[in-house]
Amino acid sequence: MILVLNAGSSSLKIELFDQGLEPVVSGAVTNVGAQGELKLGESRQDVQTADHAEALQLMLEALEARGHPISALDAAAPRVVHGGTILTQPARLTPSVLRTIESVIPLAPLHNPNNLAGIYALQATAPDLPQYCSFGTAFHATNPDVATRYAIPQTQHDAGIRRYGFHGLSYANMVADFGDALPHRLMAFHLGNGASLCAILDGKSYATSMGYSPLSGLTMGTRSGDSDGAAVLRMSQAFGEEETDRLLNNASGLKALAGDNNMKTLLSRDDEAAKFAVEHFCYWAARHAGSAVVAMGGLDAVAFTGGIGENAAPIRDRIMQHLSFLGDVPVHVIMADEEKQIARDAMALMAEGR
Repeated sequence: MILVLNAGSSSLKIELFDQGLEPVVSGAVTNVGAQGELKLGESRQDVQTADHAEALQLMLEALEARGHPISALDAAAPRVVHGGTILTQPARLTPSVLRTIESVIPLAPLHNPNNLAGIYALQATAPDLPQYCSFGTAFHATNPDVATRYAIPQTQHDAGIRRYGFHGLSYANMVADFGDALPHRLMAFHLGNGASLCAILDGKSYATSMGYSPLSGLTMGTRSGDSDGAAVLRMSQAFGEEETDRLLNNASGLKALAGDNNMKTLLSRDDEAAKFAVEHFCYWAARHAGSAVVAMGGLDAVAFTGGIGENAAPIRDRIMQHLSFLGDVPVHVIMADEEKQIARDAMALMAEGR
């Protein structure tokens, strides 16, 4: 069995898959570092944890109590948000791979340290258990240079300032889900609290809306999406870097426009602010899609995934209304399952004997 591990800033999520890629059980420890809750399947219990290592230990004990001891695991598969320009494929965790993940922390300071906390905790608890890492940026490594390069001095480019793209595991799972029916030119939307799109040409990412960080691109739940660099500089000068970071990442997007980042709530409201926020979300999703269609040289189908993409039909319909000039293209709804993709990656590496 494969234990998929997703360590966040204050949570530790797991999902167990069998060799047929069927989910066995999923769970999470919430509020790591304080009083939280351990969820495993339908069971719930209050827990106190000091760190990710303690949270993982409690989760492994809970799994063993349900008949899934660590000795029954074939491997673990941690999710890592950023692999930089080196880790562009899933990889077995080795000292070299670990050093590379650590080296790109400056590219994902809010995510990679948390992902590493889970990896370290598992190494300490089960040092002989193989770990296979999947990277959220890797799917976009096939973007051409013209799509990833910012028009900035070479020294800054060499320092890592370029487009990387995110939500790659979601898009990779979408490609796998289509199988042989994968369209030649697919416009893929991952719409949730974080939102992006990806131009997928013959199963490979050819352009994507997120760039150096997950902040750019579409209007999101609490992130601003695209904004002018000079405006960001002005905000930073006025409020400081830390507050500007908070404003753009946690207090912008739908939340800034309508006071709420829950799309279901916004769709149920009848006030002008909510209507404008919904239209802003759809308009910018479609506007970015136009550029991605250019990158692919046309469009054969559209697919939606993510919490909003899967569950908010009015949002899908409004975006497609904006894109109606492209003709009557098939629209698909794909269930987001990054955990299954991570398990799939691990099993592929194991099959290769890595």
